[in-house]
Amino acid sequence: MTHDALETIRAYHQATKHAFNRFADGPGRLDWATQPDPFRRYAGAPLIPLPRVPPDAGPDYAAGFSPEIVPPAPRDLTSISHLFFDSLALSAWKEYRGSRWALRVNPSSGNLHPTEGYLLCGPMPGLADAPIVAHYAPQEHALEVRAVLPPALWGELTAGLPPDAFLVGLTSIHWREAWKYGQRAYRYCQHDVGHALAALSIAAAELGWRARLLDGLGTDQVAALLGVANQTGPDAEHPDCLLAICHARADLEGLGNLPGLSTEVIARFAELTWQGQPNSLSPSHVAWEWVDAAAEATRKPAGQGAGSRSQASGDRNPGAATGVTPDLMRPDTASRSLRQIIHQRRSAVAMDGQTALDREPFYRLLARTLPGPGRVPFAALPWRPYVNLALFVHRVTGLAPGLYLLVRSAAHEVGLREALKADFAWETPPGCPPALPLYRLQTGDARDVARRISCGQDIAADGCFSLGMLAEFDGPLAEHGAWMYPRLFWECGMIGQVLYLAAEAAGVRGTGIGCFFDDGMHGLLGLKEARYQSLYHFTVGGPVEDARLTTLPAYGEV
Repeated sequence: MTHDALETIRAYHQATKHAFNRFADGPGRLDWATQPDPFRRYAGAPLIPLPRVPPDAGPDYAAGFSPEIVPPAPRDLTSISHLFFDSLALSAWKEYRGSRWALRVNPSSGNLHPTEGYLLCGPMPGLADAPIVAHYAPQEHALEVRAVLPPALWGELTAGLPPDAFLVGLTSIHWREAWKYGQRAYRYCQHDVGHALAALSIAAAELGWRARLLDGLGTDQVAALLGVANQTGPDAEHPDCLLAICHARADLEGLGNLPGLSTEVIARFAELTWQGQPNSLSPSHVAWEWVDAAAEATRKPAGQGAGSRSQASGDRNPGAATGVTPDLMRPDTASRSLRQIIHQRRSAVAMDGQTALDREPFYRLLARTLPGPGRVPFAALPWRPYVNLALFVHRVTGLAPGLYLLVRSAAHEVGLREALKADFAWETPPGCPPALPLYRLQTGDARDVARRISCGQDIAADGCFSLGMLAEFDGPLAEHGAWMYPRLFWECGMIGQVLYLAAEAAGVRGTGIGCFFDDGMHGLLGLKEARYQSLYHFTVGGPVEDARLTTLPAYGEV
């Protein structure tokens, strides 16, 4: 079974690569009559309206990534509202010639938003008198109560967790992405899970809380706890993961599971009275067999995990862990709150081809992507970092244009030097802080090659820089199994969300690039096997605003 699943997911990855002579299978044209509803609702479920928290207060940009120095908020209606408002809520509406669509705080491929959020919590003042499982409805900024739990069941489920802990779950509706992107949609859904994981981790940090991915849980266990186990068909939600959130000073090291979870507890969840019926999202659907095959192959068994994090491990980048100096992490916009940056974040649709970024803020921006103990949001992940950044530098003042590499994990450096082209220079660029493991591989104008690799999109060449996220690939799959495949994309999505916010803080803008020629990027770097694979591309620069669009508030005046 494990071998078959591995073969399936490797075949899926190969089949969904874009190439210079062909694109991965997709719909070809958009069938607007079947466009999925972007909002999942559970008709008949009791609704708890959440207070809207204006993004005009809170810690500044730098402090917001250091939850241990933020006074912890009490767990109540207001703080839970704050958590979802700054992670999964709407950020604005756009309007053009009578058409209107919502933007959200969490980024999404094509603004299609396959990710759904859930809250599992005990009694909280103003929110619930008993433990509940609730679905988050972003359009209403409200919680739909799917089930009320007996206190004893909640106590059993959370036994062994810090006493103030609660849980947040994520699911994906693959059809929302497949409608536009076809077979490649499964990849994009996993990017979006990563975006949401980072958004939740950062929003928790603002409140003096810390998030931890409970990656020891199996797919069926997550489905049972979130009440989606019986969903079937193209509109079904596929269970992704569960986060534990608690006081920032709680010791979450080594926590990868729910110690109190048992077969009996899962059976009692199945017996709960689940309220509300999920709405239908489209009148008809197109089947994308590879997406379904990937989802089935990556189902995770209970009890397996990607390993506990060791603070002293050689797999940890020492610069990322302890050597990042306060000056390197100093924000470019110290007077602005993190919340303001979160809610102003947009995906650029075009870059101006002129804006340049000074090298000091460029270095600080890259430093935000480094993992390490306590580093938000990456401390939420229980596995060692697998992703490094190959950068096309175009307009960074003080740096020569060319190809660069950020080695996020020291454990990868030897392997990358072996796998990449032998004639790469591996030079430390001028002014680069010692704690930032950035190398210049090749000097020269990289705009044309960046554009060509990104499916001919100008946005990859017209920014200050663009990049590909280069993940260790064959090793993690062989070590853990096919279920590790989506987790590699989760890590990429988390990096993407950090880049989005860091770009805004630096006075520029970013956007993810899902369309790129996979093996064209690998050939450029000299990669001949699947030891490393490029899984997500990104660009940062000066945005070109579309004056034709009208921007409206997310929820009216808040």
